[in-house]
Amino acid sequence: MKRVIICLILTIVFAGFVNAQDTVPPAPNGISFPSDYKDWRLISSSHRVDNNTLRVILGNDTAIAAARFKQINPWPDGAVMAKIVWKETTLDSWEKAIVPGEFVHVEFMIKDAKKYSDTGGWGFARWKGMELKPYGQNESFVYECFGCHTPVKGSDYVFTHPSTLP
Repeated sequence: MKRVIICLILTIVFAGFVNAQDTVPPAPNGISFPSDYKDWRLISSSHRVDNNTLRVILGNDTAIAAARFKQINPWPDGAVMAKIVWKETTLDSWEKAIVPGEFVHVEFMIKDAKKYSDTGGWGFARWKGMELKPYGQNESFVYECFGCHTPVKGSDYVFTHPSTLP
């Protein structure tokens, strides 16, 4: 009987966890949260000295294939990149190392040249904090994102350079 009760409790707790993951609200422009992004692979990383953040850039299978075969200008439709951002911190045991600290946000760029033609062929979305609160008051937030990416128009509006691997 104890085992049945424990299994029932674990089932309820797990179901609540799964439902919590499924209830991340979409971005104001309608883009849904890509919950499988944690399974994507590394494209690159970056360190922003202006706001002391560390970032890793992951890609879905389409983005990874494009990066591997250097077919990134333009990136192909279907490529999706995730940028995961943390505040930088140091370890007490190794103060010379800069490591991820507090989670800041996760943002996505989705390539669909026709659907997102007003923003260089890219859809933008961001979720802030561990509660994954959608960024932006309405769908016009994408023009803020696009405006930031305009200086890199020559690289298909993408700041990230895929890291080289041996």
